[in-house]
Amino acid sequence: MTVYGSFPGARPRRLRTSPAMRRMVAETRLHPADLILPAFVREGVTEPVAISAMPGVVQHSLDTLRKAAVEAVTAGVSGIMLFGVPEDGKKDALGTAGTDPEGILQVAVRAVRDEVGDDLVIMSDLCLDEYTDHGHCGVLDAAGRVDNDATLERYAEMAQVQADAGVHVVGTSGMMDGQVGVVRDALDTIGKEDVAVLAYAVKYSSAFYGPFREAVGSSLKGDRKTYQQDPANSRESMRELALDLEEGADMVMVKPAGPYLDVLAKVAAEVDVPVAAYQISGEYSMIEAAAEKGWIDRDKAILESLTGIKRAGAGMILTYWATEVARAL
Repeated sequence: MTVYGSFPGARPRRLRTSPAMRRMVAETRLHPADLILPAFVREGVTEPVAISAMPGVVQHSLDTLRKAAVEAVTAGVSGIMLFGVPEDGKKDALGTAGTDPEGILQVAVRAVRDEVGDDLVIMSDLCLDEYTDHGHCGVLDAAGRVDNDATLERYAEMAQVQADAGVHVVGTSGMMDGQVGVVRDALDTIGKEDVAVLAYAVKYSSAFYGPFREAVGSSLKGDRKTYQQDPANSRESMRELALDLEEGADMVMVKPAGPYLDVLAKVAAEVDVPVAAYQISGEYSMIEAAAEKGWIDRDKAILESLTGIKRAGAGMILTYWATEVARAL
């Protein structure tokens, strides 16, 4: 009651009176099992290599990758997404290092599987951009454009060698039309029915990928706007989602996460399969840079950003802070 009259008896502030009260009524809670750690492994190094654009993130050697996997398991993280970084001399127009059974990604998968077995869900990035000398996610035609169907043949080969190496999940991130169905068929053909497909159903052409290009040693010429989605569109995302589910996707991804929480919420409301979101390199680096300047509270900003992603509908979150956050929860 105030001197200006009464108002309805409900006072929402009653449920914010103490930390204990706020915890009790919280609608969204982060859990270590929500988190997946993206990890880069570089061929030919014996020590981790710092990524200048992503403070605190490294290109692992095989030994430090094994250690990171064990640390993730101990912290309660549910999965690890592996990205291979081959030697520059092994890159070519077809990305053949990506289908070499002794290529860096396949070697890394085997190393992690040997170290932690089934205690960590091992995911692999199924895309050619790390392995091509032009940096695109597929095979180029004579005019220099990405040839969708020729690329699908390469993705089928990649899926099979990654499955043979021991992955639990392949992440189809290349954004070629029909990729989920082709990969699913390729896996089934060699008896890998239990290997799941995480479809990057929604992957936007984003400026926030910048630091990632350093992380994987990308040699990209041009851009990826002819196959990644236009940031101006959301209905297009729902069409891509429907196609991937029809082709057999077991899980779906929204990438990036933070700038596309509206799309993430739409996807989560639409599907009955697990939904992942990728807090990408640019999202990570912005928070780290602002915190380094003293402009924001780093730890609080990290938790707030991840809580927002989960609140929007993600059941799984790929974040470079996965192990750190899991320890803190």
